[in-house]
Amino acid sequence: MPPAFQESLLDLGAEVRPGPLGASAQRTTLARGAWVDVRPGWITGADVLFGRLVDAVPWRAERRQMYDRVVDVPRLLSFYAEGQPLPDPALQQARQALDAHYRAELGEPFRTAGLCLYRDGRDSVSWHGDTIGRGSTTDTMVAIISLGVPRALLLRPRGGGPGLRYDLGHGDLLVMGGSCQRTWEHAVPKTARAVGPRISVQFRPRGVR
Repeated sequence: MPPAFQESLLDLGAEVRPGPLGASAQRTTLARGAWVDVRPGWITGADVLFGRLVDAVPWRAERRQMYDRVVDVPRLLSFYAEGQPLPDPALQQARQALDAHYRAELGEPFRTAGLCLYRDGRDSVSWHGDTIGRGSTTDTMVAIISLGVPRALLLRPRGGGPGLRYDLGHGDLLVMGGSCQRTWEHAVPKTARAVGPRISVQFRPRGVR
Protein backbone atom coordinates (compact mmCIF):
# COMPACT_ATOMS: atom_id res chain seq x y z
CA MET A 1 0.00 0.00 0.00
CA PRO A 2 1.39 3.47 -0.87
CA PRO A 3 2.33 6.03 1.76
CA ALA A 4 -0.42 8.29 3.05
CA PHE A 5 -1.48 11.01 0.64
CA GLN A 6 -2.37 14.41 2.07
CA GLU A 7 -5.42 15.77 0.27
CA SER A 8 -5.58 19.47 -0.49
CA LEU A 9 -7.76 21.42 1.92
CA LEU A 10 -9.19 23.21 -1.10
CA ASP A 11 -10.29 19.88 -2.56
CA LEU A 12 -12.02 18.33 0.43
CA GLY A 13 -15.42 19.92 -0.12
CA ALA A 14 -15.31 19.84 -3.90
CA GLU A 15 -17.65 17.78 -6.03
CA VAL A 16 -15.61 15.24 -7.97
CA ARG A 17 -16.28 15.81 -11.68
CA PRO A 18 -14.54 16.64 -14.96
CA GLY A 19 -14.43 20.24 -16.06
CA PRO A 20 -15.02 21.65 -19.54
CA LEU A 21 -12.71 20.83 -22.44
CA GLY A 22 -13.21 22.84 -25.62
CA ALA A 23 -10.50 25.44 -26.10
CA SER A 24 -9.14 24.77 -22.60
CA ALA A 25 -7.37 21.66 -23.96
CA GLN A 26 -4.20 23.17 -25.43
CA ARG A 27 -2.82 21.23 -28.40
CA THR A 28 0.87 20.89 -29.26
CA THR A 29 1.52 19.63 -32.78
CA LEU A 30 4.46 17.21 -32.90
CA ALA A 31 6.47 15.78 -35.79
CA ARG A 32 5.22 13.06 -38.16
CA GLY A 33 1.50 13.52 -37.58
CA ALA A 34 1.50 13.27 -33.77
CA TRP A 35 -0.04 15.70 -31.30
CA VAL A 36 -0.63 16.15 -27.56
CA ASP A 37 -3.49 17.95 -25.79
CA VAL A 38 -3.03 19.12 -22.18
CA ARG A 39 -5.76 20.37 -19.83
CA PRO A 40 -4.35 21.20 -16.36
CA GLY A 41 -6.65 20.53 -13.40
CA TRP A 42 -9.39 18.97 -15.51
CA ILE A 43 -10.83 16.93 -12.62
CA THR A 44 -12.35 19.01 -9.83
CA GLY A 45 -11.93 17.25 -6.49
CA ALA A 46 -9.04 15.23 -7.92
CA ASP A 47 -7.40 14.58 -4.55
CA VAL A 48 -10.65 13.20 -3.16
CA LEU A 49 -10.93 10.94 -6.20
CA PHE A 50 -7.36 9.77 -5.66
CA GLY A 51 -8.24 8.62 -2.13
CA ARG A 52 -11.35 6.82 -3.33
CA LEU A 53 -9.47 4.96 -6.05
CA VAL A 54 -6.65 3.89 -3.73
CA ASP A 55 -9.29 2.13 -1.60
CA ALA A 56 -11.70 0.90 -4.28
CA VAL A 57 -9.45 -0.42 -7.06
CA PRO A 58 -8.23 -4.05 -6.84
CA TRP A 59 -4.56 -3.19 -7.32
CA ARG A 60 -2.27 -6.04 -8.26
CA ALA A 61 1.47 -6.51 -8.58
CA GLU A 62 2.81 -8.17 -11.73
CA ARG A 63 6.03 -9.86 -12.76
CA ARG A 64 7.32 -9.88 -16.33
CA GLN A 65 10.06 -11.55 -18.33
CA MET A 66 12.96 -9.15 -18.90
CA TYR A 67 15.62 -10.71 -21.09
CA ASP A 68 16.86 -13.74 -19.12
CA ARG A 69 15.02 -13.12 -15.84
CA VAL A 70 11.60 -12.36 -14.36
CA VAL A 71 11.33 -8.99 -12.59
CA ASP A 72 8.69 -7.09 -10.61
CA VAL A 73 6.75 -4.47 -12.57
CA PRO A 74 7.62 -1.20 -10.75
CA ARG A 75 4.03 -0.04 -10.19
CA LEU A 76 0.65 -1.55 -9.25
CA LEU A 77 -1.92 -2.18 -11.97
CA SER A 78 -5.61 -2.68 -12.66
CA PHE A 79 -7.47 -3.00 -15.96
CA TYR A 80 -11.14 -2.49 -16.83
CA ALA A 81 -12.10 -4.14 -20.09
CA GLU A 82 -14.84 -3.01 -22.46
CA GLY A 83 -18.24 -3.30 -20.76
CA GLN A 84 -16.74 -3.70 -17.29
CA PRO A 85 -18.01 -1.12 -14.77
CA LEU A 86 -15.44 1.47 -13.73
CA PRO A 87 -14.46 1.73 -10.05
CA ASP A 88 -15.85 5.25 -9.50
CA PRO A 89 -18.71 7.20 -11.12
CA ALA A 90 -16.36 10.16 -11.69
CA LEU A 91 -14.35 8.03 -14.13
CA GLN A 92 -17.52 7.18 -16.03
CA GLN A 93 -18.31 10.91 -16.24
CA ALA A 94 -14.76 11.62 -17.41
CA ARG A 95 -14.98 9.00 -20.16
CA GLN A 96 -18.32 10.39 -21.34
CA ALA A 97 -16.84 13.90 -21.47
CA LEU A 98 -13.83 12.64 -23.44
CA ASP A 99 -16.14 10.87 -25.88
CA ALA A 100 -18.22 14.01 -26.35
CA HIS A 101 -15.11 16.10 -27.09
CA TYR A 102 -12.99 13.68 -29.16
CA ARG A 103 -15.39 11.26 -30.84
CA ALA A 104 -15.73 13.26 -34.08
CA GLU A 105 -11.94 13.35 -34.43
CA LEU A 106 -11.26 9.83 -33.13
CA GLY A 107 -14.21 8.23 -34.94
CA GLU A 108 -15.07 5.92 -32.03
CA PRO A 109 -15.51 6.00 -28.24
CA PHE A 110 -12.97 5.21 -25.56
CA ARG A 111 -13.68 1.63 -24.44
CA THR A 112 -11.17 0.48 -21.80
CA ALA A 113 -9.45 1.93 -18.73
CA GLY A 114 -6.04 0.96 -17.42
CA LEU A 115 -4.96 2.25 -14.00
CA CYS A 116 -1.41 2.45 -12.62
CA LEU A 117 -0.45 3.29 -9.04
CA TYR A 118 3.03 4.76 -8.66
CA ARG A 119 3.68 4.35 -4.94
CA ASP A 120 6.81 6.53 -4.74
CA GLY A 121 9.74 7.70 -6.85
CA ARG A 122 11.02 4.14 -7.30
CA ASP A 123 7.96 3.21 -9.35
CA SER A 124 8.15 4.02 -13.05
CA VAL A 125 7.35 2.99 -16.62
CA SER A 126 10.08 2.73 -19.25
CA TRP A 127 10.06 4.19 -22.75
CA HIS A 128 7.28 2.73 -24.88
CA GLY A 129 4.33 3.41 -27.17
CA ASP A 130 0.90 1.79 -26.86
CA THR A 131 1.53 -0.36 -29.94
CA ILE A 132 -0.05 -3.66 -28.94
CA GLY A 133 -2.97 -3.88 -31.36
CA ARG A 134 -4.14 -1.15 -33.71
CA GLY A 135 -1.84 1.51 -32.28
CA SER A 136 1.07 -0.02 -34.21
CA THR A 137 -0.47 0.78 -37.60
CA THR A 138 -3.35 3.23 -37.11
CA ASP A 139 -3.73 6.76 -35.75
CA THR A 140 -5.49 6.62 -32.40
CA MET A 141 -5.76 8.37 -29.02
CA VAL A 142 -4.83 7.58 -25.44
CA ALA A 143 -6.26 9.90 -22.78
CA ILE A 144 -4.43 10.00 -19.43
CA ILE A 145 -5.81 11.49 -16.20
CA SER A 146 -3.17 12.01 -13.50
CA LEU A 147 -4.20 12.04 -9.83
CA GLY A 148 -2.10 12.55 -6.73
CA VAL A 149 1.42 13.96 -6.55
CA PRO A 150 2.77 15.25 -9.89
CA ARG A 151 5.29 13.09 -11.73
CA ALA A 152 7.16 13.78 -14.95
CA LEU A 153 5.79 12.27 -18.14
CA LEU A 154 8.43 12.45 -20.88
CA LEU A 155 7.91 12.17 -24.63
CA ARG A 156 10.54 11.70 -27.32
CA PRO A 157 10.40 10.96 -31.05
CA ARG A 158 11.34 7.44 -32.09
CA GLY A 159 14.79 7.54 -33.65
CA GLY A 160 15.94 10.56 -31.66
CA GLY A 161 15.33 14.28 -31.46
CA PRO A 162 14.19 16.88 -28.92
CA GLY A 163 11.67 15.65 -26.37
CA LEU A 164 8.99 17.12 -24.12
CA ARG A 165 8.30 16.98 -20.38
CA TYR A 166 4.96 17.37 -18.60
CA ASP A 167 4.64 17.30 -14.80
CA LEU A 168 1.19 15.78 -14.28
CA GLY A 169 -0.92 15.30 -11.16
CA HIS A 170 -3.92 16.66 -9.21
CA GLY A 171 -6.45 16.02 -11.99
CA ASP A 172 -4.42 17.01 -15.07
CA LEU A 173 -5.44 15.56 -18.44
CA LEU A 174 -3.05 14.66 -21.26
CA VAL A 175 -4.25 13.17 -24.56
CA MET A 176 -1.82 11.68 -27.09
CA GLY A 177 -3.26 11.55 -30.59
CA GLY A 178 -2.56 11.10 -34.27
CA SER A 179 0.48 8.93 -34.90
CA CYS A 180 1.86 9.54 -31.38
CA GLN A 181 1.85 5.89 -30.25
CA ARG A 182 3.94 4.65 -33.19
CA THR A 183 6.13 7.69 -33.95
CA TRP A 184 6.83 8.87 -30.38
CA GLU A 185 7.57 7.14 -27.07
CA HIS A 186 6.62 8.16 -23.54
CA ALA A 187 7.89 7.27 -20.06
CA VAL A 188 7.51 8.06 -16.35
CA PRO A 189 11.10 7.88 -15.05
CA LYS A 190 12.23 6.98 -11.57
CA THR A 191 13.25 9.86 -9.34
CA ALA A 192 15.52 10.06 -6.31
CA ARG A 193 13.37 12.85 -4.87
CA ALA A 194 11.00 12.02 -2.04
CA VAL A 195 7.63 12.02 -3.81
CA GLY A 196 4.23 10.74 -2.81
CA PRO A 197 1.91 8.43 -4.75
CA ARG A 198 0.28 9.08 -8.11
CA ILE A 199 -2.48 7.29 -10.03
CA SER A 200 -2.59 7.31 -13.83
CA VAL A 201 -5.90 6.49 -15.54
CA GLN A 202 -5.56 5.67 -19.25
CA PHE A 203 -8.63 5.56 -21.48
CA ARG A 204 -8.18 3.79 -24.83
CA PRO A 205 -10.34 2.81 -27.80
CA ARG A 206 -11.07 -0.83 -28.61
CA GLY A 207 -8.03 -2.86 -29.64
CA VAL A 208 -5.39 -0.41 -28.40
CA ARG A 209 -2.99 -1.39 -25.59
